[in-house]
Amino acid sequence: MENTTKQEVWLRGSLPEVPALLQPVAHALLQAREEINAMLRDFPKEKLWEKVAGMASVGFHLQHMRGVMDRLTTYADGRLLSEDQLQYLRSEGSPTDNLAGLLQAFNLQVDKAIVVLKSTDENTLTEPRGVGRAQLPSTVIGLLVHMAEHTMRHTGQLLVTVKVLNPS
Repeated sequence: MENTTKQEVWLRGSLPEVPALLQPVAHALLQAREEINAMLRDFPKEKLWEKVAGMASVGFHLQHMRGVMDRLTTYADGRLLSEDQLQYLRSEGSPTDNLAGLLQAFNLQVDKAIVVLKSTDENTLTEPRGVGRAQLPSTVIGLLVHMAEHTMRHTGQLLVTVKVLNPS
């Protein structure tokens, strides 16, 4: 998980079995995982649910990124959310896990997302998919790219929150 080469993931080459058009998605998810695990290595556990200026806590970001990856891969697969997924969505932000547990769940969800990318047929990328109860229009590639973009957006927000809460 740790970046020992100092090169960003996208500069390390293609990931085996991930379709060419989905390589940037995989790279972004793996980059986020490396950065998040590194920035939280010495993070004080007692600050996990602390909010800075009303912004989301570190714990929320970890829960939310995991949940979004799970939901977007479900939609990309053409399925609706299960009751368990809806319950998880409602509980995001509830301080129920410790930092190690949240990181483990996030890392596992990245692994699951990579498996989804590997099993995605490039010929299906432009197929329409519905999002949410309203079945808002998207495509397989739209959902998967948004998964990467959303994860990186929250990684940046998380970095700022961590720096403010733990400036050392």
